[in-house]
Amino acid sequence: MAAMGSSLILGSLPFAIGIVMFGLGLSLTLDDFRRLGRYPRAALVALLCQLVLLPGICFVLVLAFRLPPEPAVGLLLVAASPGGPTANLYSHLFGGNVALNVTLTATNSVLAVVTLPIVVNLSAGYFLPGGAALGLQFDKMVQVFSMVVVPVAIGMLVRAWSPEVARRLNLPVRALSVVVLAGAIFAVLYAERNNLVGYFVSVGLAVLVFNVVSLLIGYGVPRLAGVDHRAAVAAGFEIGIHNTGLAITVALSPALLNSAQMAIPGAVYGIVMFFTATGFGYLISRRVRSVLSR
Repeated sequence: MAAMGSSLILGSLPFAIGIVMFGLGLSLTLDDFRRLGRYPRAALVALLCQLVLLPGICFVLVLAFRLPPEPAVGLLLVAASPGGPTANLYSHLFGGNVALNVTLTATNSVLAVVTLPIVVNLSAGYFLPGGAALGLQFDKMVQVFSMVVVPVAIGMLVRAWSPEVARRLNLPVRALSVVVLAGAIFAVLYAERNNLVGYFVSVGLAVLVFNVVSLLIGYGVPRLAGVDHRAAVAAGFEIGIHNTGLAITVALSPALLNSAQMAIPGAVYGIVMFFTATGFGYLISRRVRSVLSR
């Protein structure tokens, strides 16, 4: 029965992620994309960190920690995944520019259709024997597109046509998103239950370091570039909190990577990021209060 339940979760993950992205679309309008022009420096710096700097740092950490090939590709898959709606919540709680968060989440989710396959193909080609055959091929971008962009577009259309329906659906879909992430993590942990201790030992520290570095870079680089504190907080959470449900789905889906081992870093990251993001939020809030009190 447990195996049957796990198989059911695995098979339904692409549809579940579609629901999560539909929920994101319910909170978006075209103005969220136009807002890039209102925060050009903050948006550009954050996108460069997310799309260029983060995968590069992740690659260095994977080599430094000498991760096995499949988990190495899996952690790079997490690095290539866009920020999730959870980043918007943390940004709101800790004084970030939530409007910028929404804009970055929307933009990164669309760009991920192209950037995610690139990162996966390059990392699979480097770490895996015959990796080009195992990687997420460009002819499968349509499947990623159908999981990410199409549901977002449908959600945006629902909001445009009936804002009241979108408002009523918002909370239930957000709650379902939490269930989806929990289900995805359960599916990974169950599939690899016999190897969990070994994987947590080999992957856990690398995931933790990458998560903390992502949060610090997401906040620190924009500040060095002259971005204001609230926008930098938004960038920090956007870059440090990934859509791990999407990463796990891509890793587990038989039509895509079909690898539970590649999903392990996403499952671990999905647990760790809630604690590190909370600590990060308190630290930057305390620092700001300290500066203002002087």
